[in-house]
Order: sequence, then C-alpha cells, then structure tokens
Amino acid sequence: MLDRVLKQIDDDLSASLERLFRLLRIESISTDPACRDSVRAAAEWLAGELSDLGFDASVRRTDGHPMVVAHDDSAKSGPHFLFYGHYDVQPVDPLGDWTSPPFEPRIDIVNGVKRIVGRGASDDKGQLMTFVEACRAWKTAAGALPAKVSILFEGEEESGSPSLVPFLRAHADELRADVALVCDTNMWNRERAAITIMLRGLVGEEVIVTAADRDLHSGLFGGAARNPIHALVDILGRLHDEQGRVTLPGFYDGVHELPAEVRAIWDTLGFNAGDFLGSVGLSVPAGEAGRTVLEQIWARPTCEINGVIGGYTGDGFKTVIPAKASAKLSFRLVGDQDPQHLRESLRGFVRQHLPADCRVEFVDHGGSPAMRLPHDGDHLARVRAALTDEWGTEPALVGSGGSIPVVGDLKRILGMDSLMIGFALEDDRIHSPNEKYELSSFHGGIRSWARILAALSA
Repeated sequence: MLDRVLKQIDDDLSASLERLFRLLRIESISTDPACRDSVRAAAEWLAGELSDLGFDASVRRTDGHPMVVAHDDSAKSGPHFLFYGHYDVQPVDPLGDWTSPPFEPRIDIVNGVKRIVGRGASDDKGQLMTFVEACRAWKTAAGALPAKVSILFEGEEESGSPSLVPFLRAHADELRADVALVCDTNMWNRERAAITIMLRGLVGEEVIVTAADRDLHSGLFGGAARNPIHALVDILGRLHDEQGRVTLPGFYDGVHELPAEVRAIWDTLGFNAGDFLGSVGLSVPAGEAGRTVLEQIWARPTCEINGVIGGYTGDGFKTVIPAKASAKLSFRLVGDQDPQHLRESLRGFVRQHLPADCRVEFVDHGGSPAMRLPHDGDHLARVRAALTDEWGTEPALVGSGGSIPVVGDLKRILGMDSLMIGFALEDDRIHSPNEKYELSSFHGGIRSWARILAALSA
C-alpha cells in the first residue's frame, strides 16, 4: 500500500504545488492589523482543504487570530497523532530587497536547483503542506489514513502565540494524543534528513540600575557620584569566569552530559567549526573551554548580554553621569534547568553585587524549559527507519540552539512528547526577503510524512 501512496505523491506533485501556491498568495501576516482578514482567509482555506479530505475541520475563534482544528478517526485502532504547524508569516520588509513580489510565489532555478520563492514558502506554509499532501495521498491511494490524526494550525506563531496556551488548556481533552508531530525545523543538508531531539529553553530578563535622581554633569560630580553604568558592567563582567562558565549559583543544576551514543552520531555529521564561525567573520570559539562548538550551540546552557543602554548615545558628545543604566540578558537552558530558579539566582546575584547608592529593578521577559526527546525511544526508531528509506541515509539526530515554545507547551499542558521533523534548509532565508523552499524539500517532505505515518502506525 505504501508504494501506491508514494506513486500518488509523485504523480500529483504539480497539483500539490498549485495548492501550496494558493496558500502562499494569502497575505497572512499576523503582526500587521491590516492583514487580519487575510489571516482568517488562510485559516478558512486550510479548513476547507482538510474538510475536502474528509477531516472534521473547523476554524476556531480566539482572542487573537483563529486556530484550525481538524480530526480524522477513520483508523479505528492504533495510535493517535497531533500534527502542529502555523499558517501565519513574517512581514515582508524591506520590500525593495525582494526580486519578485513576496505574495506572488514562483519557481526559480539556481545552480540547477528548483526553488519555491515567496513569503511563507519555508516558514511554515510549505512545511505544513507537506503533511497535508501526505494525508491527501493516503486518502486517495488507500481510502483512509493509517492512523488517527488530529491537526492544529496556529495563526499567531510569528507574533508570540498569545492565544496558544489558553487554547491548549481549554481544548486539552480534544487535542491530547499519543505524540505530537512538529514540522518547523531543518534538514541536516539537502541529502540528509534530521530529527531534532534537543531544544534549548529560554529565560529573558532585563536589569535596570538607578543611582542619582537625575543625569549629572561629569565635571561637577565625576569621581564622587555613583555611575550606574560602572555598577552594571561590573556585575555583567562577573557572570562568566575565565573558562567561559556561568558563575550564577546553581546555574548548572540539572545540566547533564551528552549521551555517548548522541556524541558518536554528532561526530559523524562532518560539522566544521571553522566554517561555522568563519561564515560570520569569527574564528575562535568563545564558550565553555573544553566543549566542542556543536556542544556549545546545541547541548550547553548559555548566558548572553543582548543589549546595554545608558547615558548619552546620540550624535556628538555629552559629558554626563547617567542616572540609569539597563541591560537585557537571555539564557539558553538545557536538560532539567528550572527557568524560575535561574531567574531568581540572577536577581540574587545582581543584588549581592550592587554597590551603595544604587537601586535595581527587573523586568521578566518570559521563560520556558528545555526539551529532550529520548534518543532511543520506539517512536524515534520508527521515524529514523522511515527517513532512511526515503533519503538513503540515516537521519541526523540534532539539537537546536533556539527554542520552539509550542513543544514545551504541548508537553506541559497536554503531557505529549513531540517528534520534530522538518525539511527546511539553513539557507531558506526565513524571515528575510526572497524566502525559498526547495522543490526537493517539498516533494521529499511529502514522501517522508507518508512513510512516517505508515511506520508509526505499523
């Protein structure tokens, strides 16, 4: 039966592309109030497509943009899967940098490689449509899906997902499944698929230090008055030791060493640290001493200073001792690190090192824990076999230095692990002008999901 499904995918590729193009033409920019009707139009288009495939599909109202929820239970037994994707897209600015209108998708060819160009082609419309088209092929060739499938498409991922957590909580019983399938990640390269088994968590915090009740003349008060910039940068400078380790008390609580099997897989990836850093004009790894660059960006926690503000920053020169200075910091978490514990540790550390005549306030910019998928679980083993059959080589098991908050939300609220399998490439220019999704990613992604559904339901 799988062979019939795969042939259906190949035979229907042109029609699958046209359906994707219809979705790409809808200007579903969730951050732009002027596109509100277009965002809803994208939701309605998807619900219509899923209804035509036999899903019980509907557009669900939220306080923001709508959700699309669909269920197909034609498979009366076996596992139940929830597929997640988002149909909203980023703004297109700067418009002048696009080589063609961003909502008029097209196929171009660069160095012999066919690419779908348009906003949302990779992030995430092209990705979510690989799953929809795989379901279509199963329905057409086999008459039914091999497993019970539910779908959740979100319309606010690119604007912070304010409605997602309330929606998951309100509809937990309806959406809960055996495992979630998330298609918002990358392949290792054009020829090798990847499964993301680690996501770093995130803590965002702003530190604001105030000293005098106004900016002071540095000639009249310099040397006698406390400078909050001095105080702040002194504290920031204490956050790392000479080996690159973070010095906050308890920071490494819950951080685990990389499993030997995963390290062995990473050693086969052919990752070149020099090329990775050289691509951005750098040459020397700056993180924890004794750790590889892959470990540093995928499997180790970090503390980064994202911005420092204080004093006069305009044109020219102004000799003041500022009354206030602030810094924005982000922490990437791994393992079982507790976001709230880390936040409290940072605040205690700042207060401990704050000098006399200074006051501090903090602004919480959110947080989420890290996520790990068992590298030897049954679901993962089945997916690895399916992707090996499709791409001809074992998929890479990779980490992600970034965070995908929905994966944590699905675990925390619905108790579900997620399989993170995407077919994008690092050079797809997501969030940038001339976003693209290679035809091989789209075609191979559809075939891969068809195989994965068969493997997981066997």
